[in-house]
Parts: sequence; C-alpha cells; structure tokens
Amino acid sequence: MISLRLCHRRLYATPKFTYAEWGYFLDVAKRNYHLMQESRHFPLQDMLEINSQLKELVKNGQLENARQMFDKMTQRDEVSWTNMISGYVNDSSSLQALSLFSEMQRDPILKMDPFALSLAVKACGLSMHLRCGELLHGYSIKADFVSSVFVGSSLVDMYMKAGKVLEGCRVFDEMPLRNVVSWTAVITGLVRAGYNEEGLVYFSEMWRDGVECDSYAYAIVLKACADIGCLNYGREMHTRIVKKGLDISSYVANSLATMYNKCGKLNYGMCLFKRMKLRDVVSWTTVITTYVQIGQDQYGIQAFLRMKESSVTPNAYTFAAVVAACANLARLDWGVQLHANVVCVGFLDSLSVSNSIVTMYSKCGQLGSASLIFHEMSRKDIVSWSTIIAGYAQGGCGEEAFKLLSWMRKEGPKPTEFALASVLSACGSMAILDQGKQLHAHVLIIGLDHTPLVLSALINMYSKCGSIAEASKIFNSSQDIDVVSWTAMINGYAEHGYSRDAISLFEKVLFAGLRPDSVTFIGVLSACSHAGLVDLGFHYFKLMKEEYKISLSKEHYGCMIDLLCRAGRIIDAENMIKNMPFEKDDVVWSTLLRGCRLHGDAECGRRAAEQILKLAPNCAVTHTTLSNIYASKGKWAEVAELRKLMRLKGVMKEPGWSWIKVKDQVSAFVAGDKRHPQNEDIYDILDLISSKMEFSLQNIASILE
Repeated sequence: MISLRLCHRRLYATPKFTYAEWGYFLDVAKRNYHLMQESRHFPLQDMLEINSQLKELVKNGQLENARQMFDKMTQRDEVSWTNMISGYVNDSSSLQALSLFSEMQRDPILKMDPFALSLAVKACGLSMHLRCGELLHGYSIKADFVSSVFVGSSLVDMYMKAGKVLEGCRVFDEMPLRNVVSWTAVITGLVRAGYNEEGLVYFSEMWRDGVECDSYAYAIVLKACADIGCLNYGREMHTRIVKKGLDISSYVANSLATMYNKCGKLNYGMCLFKRMKLRDVVSWTTVITTYVQIGQDQYGIQAFLRMKESSVTPNAYTFAAVVAACANLARLDWGVQLHANVVCVGFLDSLSVSNSIVTMYSKCGQLGSASLIFHEMSRKDIVSWSTIIAGYAQGGCGEEAFKLLSWMRKEGPKPTEFALASVLSACGSMAILDQGKQLHAHVLIIGLDHTPLVLSALINMYSKCGSIAEASKIFNSSQDIDVVSWTAMINGYAEHGYSRDAISLFEKVLFAGLRPDSVTFIGVLSACSHAGLVDLGFHYFKLMKEEYKISLSKEHYGCMIDLLCRAGRIIDAENMIKNMPFEKDDVVWSTLLRGCRLHGDAECGRRAAEQILKLAPNCAVTHTTLSNIYASKGKWAEVAELRKLMRLKGVMKEPGWSWIKVKDQVSAFVAGDKRHPQNEDIYDILDLISSKMEFSLQNIASILE
C-alpha cells in the first residue's frame, strides 16, 4: 500500500482558497447584524455571571432558553458567542452555528477567538459543507490561527468527515502542536475510510510521541483491528487498556467485544460482556448479534428478553439482530410480534430493520408478506433487493425472482454477485435452463462469472438442469476455485451417477490446498452410496470425524444409512438410526423403508413404517410402500388390512406431477387434472397417443402369433 502521507505531500502544497473569498460566506448570515444593535430590555450586568448562566443553559441542553437569553443581552463578549455556538454544534444544528458565527464576525469590537473558529469548522464537518470549511481554512491561514491545536484538530476532522482523507492527513502533518484530539481525528478518519493499516501506523506514532490515549482513541484502533482481523494487535491493545483501567468503560468494552467477535474469538467477546458492570444498548446488541453469528439464535432471543427486563431500550440494530434470529429459527409467531413492536417504536424506516423483516418472512415461507414490506419501503438498498430476490429464489419461485432481477437492473442499484447467484440457483432448482443461460451471458458481460459465489452457482445450475458437461467445462476452465465450487461439482457428478468422477474430484481437493467442509463430505458420501462403495464410505465418514474434526450432522448419517440400505445391510442401517445422536425423524426411517422394499425385508419394513406413522400418521407413501413390500412377499392379508386402514383414515396417495416450459409459460400436469386452459387439446393428444400405442401392441401381438 502506498503511504497516504507520501502521496499527499506530492499532491498538495498550499490551499487554493483565499481570505478574500471569506467575505462571500459572511453574506449568508440569516440575521441582520444591524437589527441586533437595537436596544434590549435585559439589564446590564456582570458579564462573568451572565456567561455562566448562559453556559449552564447550554450545558443542560436548553438551547431555546439559552438563545432567548442570548438575544436579550445588551452586551456580548467572545465567551458569550462561543457558548452559544458551542451549544448549536453539540446539538448538531450546523446551520444555526454557522449563521451565528457569521454574525459574530460582523461585530468590529470582537476579536476572533481560535476556539470559536474551531467550532465553526466543526459545524462544517457535521453538515458536510466542504466549501464552507475550505473558506474557513483559508481564513485561519490568513489570520494565523491555523497553528492553533483547536483549529488544526477541527480542520482534520472536517476533511476526514467530508471524505478528503489526503487533505486531512496533510493538515495533521503540518500541525506544530498535536493533542489526543488531533491524533484521534486523523486515526478515526483513516479507519472509517477503510485505511485500517494506515490508521494503526498513525496510532503507533502517537504512542511513540508519548501522547496519553483516551478511550475514544483505543476504541477506534480496536475497530481497525476488527475490520482487518488483526487479533494479535487487538490483544496488545486489550493489555494496555486493562493497565490504564479503561476496560470498565462500556464504550471501550463494547469495542473489545466486537473486535474479538470479528476475529473469530466469540467466547472472549461473551466473557467480556458477562464481566461488564454497566451494559448499555450497544453491549446488548453486540451479544445478541454474536449469538446470531454463531448459530445460537435461541440464546440471542433470550438475551433480547433479558435486555428488555433490564430496562435498556433496544435500537434499530438490536431489532435487526433479533428479527434475524427469528428468521433463522423460522419462528413466524415471534417475528410477527417483533414486526408489530418495530412499527410501534417507529424503526420500520430503518433499512437494516426492514431488510431483516423481509428476510424473516421469506424464510418462514410468507413471500406475500415479504413482498408487501419490500414494496412499501421508502428506501431500498442493494441488501433489500438481494434479500427479496433470494427469498423468491429459495422459495422455489424462480420466475418471480427473475422478474425482480430485471426490475432491479432497470430501476434499482447494480445487481451484486449475491443477487445473481440467488437467481441462478433458482434456475437450477426449477430446471429453467434457458433463463439460466441468459443470466450466464449477463454475468459474462459484466465480468462477475469468475467470482466464487457466481461460479459455484453456475456449476450448480447447469448440474441441476442436466447439463453436467457444461458444468464440468466451467469448472475446468476456471482458476482459483474455492471449496464451494469444488463441492458443487462433486455434488453434480454424484447426482448424475458419475460416482467415480465425484470421488476422484474429492481426492484432488486436498492437492489443491483446500480443506473440504461438511457439505463436501455429503457429496462424496452420496457418491459412495450410489456406487455401492461401503468401505470407502465408512473411510470418509471416519476421516471427517477424526482428521478434519467436522461435527457430524443428520445429513451425514442420512448418507451412511442410505449407503447401507443400498448395499443390502438393512440391520446395520437400522442400528445406525437407533444409535445416531440426533432425533430420529421420518426422513431417516423412510430411507430405511425404501431399502426394505428394495431388498424385500418385510419385518424391518414393518418396524420402519411404524416409526414413520408415529411421526406422520396419515403418510400415504408409507402405507403404499409397506403394502408393496407385503405384496412382493405374497402377504395378501396384510395388504388388504393396510388398504382398509387407508380407506378408514381417508389417506390417498398424492399424485405425481410434471411440468414443461413453452414460450415463457410454465404448464403443470397432474393425473386427472382438467384445470389447464388447453385441457381439451391435451386430452385429445393423449387419446391419439393411446390409440397409436394400442394399434402398435396389436401389430406386435399379430407378428408374434
């Protein structure tokens, strides 16, 4: 990285604005100075006492009363004006502060005060009024106030807030005197602009110069460490903070917890929270967000309830985090209650909150509610668009997701790789290859085809659409492929029955310097299952636990149970189900039932069916599969009993359906369904096909005779 300090020293020498231009700024005053000279009805008193009263009003936030007192004063000195301007600046009322400063300048009796000038510069920074700030900078140079540490610090802060990082660094480097405020201003500006390493360099210089750091300086340095994942430097700061006794400050403690969380040390962050004596809204929000990030959403919601009990008022970020927890748990009832709470407290206009609510409704399958919230949002950012598109894509509504993406391209922000990958995944799930190809062409044009997220989505889309050769072509022609893309290709091979290719590719993951994750192992275990490679499957199962220390999930056990069932080891599969450290759901028992049907194990099939019917008493597939097993064994009495039971329960097998897309219209076909608009034509064609088949069968029969 090129040093900002070297860069700005080459580009800048002297400011281009002059003191003469300051006259233009003085003309913008909203109050006429001559009107201010009219007689007042406030009696002449000791200025020290009056200024003290004025300062007290300002300090207590009573700006309106302070202004009334200020306007009635028959005499005002520099302290009077500075107190009033300071009140407006602290209240973020920049326009009033600058207007009052302009009036102060018109008084020929008053001498300009560096502190008052620094307040005016600070007001420019708050309102992002760069041109006004540049004029004040020119005036400070002309009037020789630029050497004041107050003025210099305010100028640095103003330029940094306006995004002029190089100018801010130049002013700082030219300051003859610097205090902790000056150093904090330049470090804060650099860190917020993304120059985290530069910010840490300046902090090191500050430390070497012997400047005493305050809590704000440490907090911004901890933010820099968090943003770049610099854990060791953050630990060093933690040590210094403890030695100075600043760790009791909630501001610093929150920054420490955030730093540890972002650096992956979530337990450290939680320990810091528990040791806090005073927990503010930031502390609670940090711990709730941490729980959500590590997947312990239930604890995040419990922390939110404890926060409410401790009389701490949640802010927008708190609601965004706890709504996200409800979304991850798919707890629609809690999410609806929080939505109502958000509306009551007026946080629905917050983008982070509204985006979380859209996500919550999407994950809970309420796409109508998610769409309603999205369309009612007064502002939409890239996250809003990506969230609603992902919601429709993951909900199996590929057409709607595609339409939203088109709308986003026309009226919204430029689509990111996340939005594009979501729609590509939807194209794969619905096997809409034509739209997938169009989107592929688009990502090629905009140059996002090699980003990891889009690359894995392309491989996944072509694989699910049956174009495994095209998926393989994309994979083989790409460079710097991450483990997600490797996993997508392995799963693609496994799903299409290319088990040997999937296993071979898995073995190459290690040589590529990548570490397979839990999803990668699901792919290779599925490949072993389809190929009947029981011993190799158990080898990978053991490898995952012992070498890679990956926690086994229900999906991994499901793959192994399927592997055993396909290999005819039905009893071993049943024992694995009984011994697995997870709740036995209908999915694993259904896998065993299918295995029993395949290998004709009626007794084990009966036990598996009993377990399924305990969980889903009216499952038609289970009744039908068990009936078929009995029939294959000639147990017609049991078949008749099952059929009778199905009639008594009113259980009917759900008919299968298929669909086809013609000219951008998707048509679904279900046995016995006559709701299609072209219903008569469809049945006419079916009758024609049936008649031709009967005619062909008759011809074959006559030939055989």
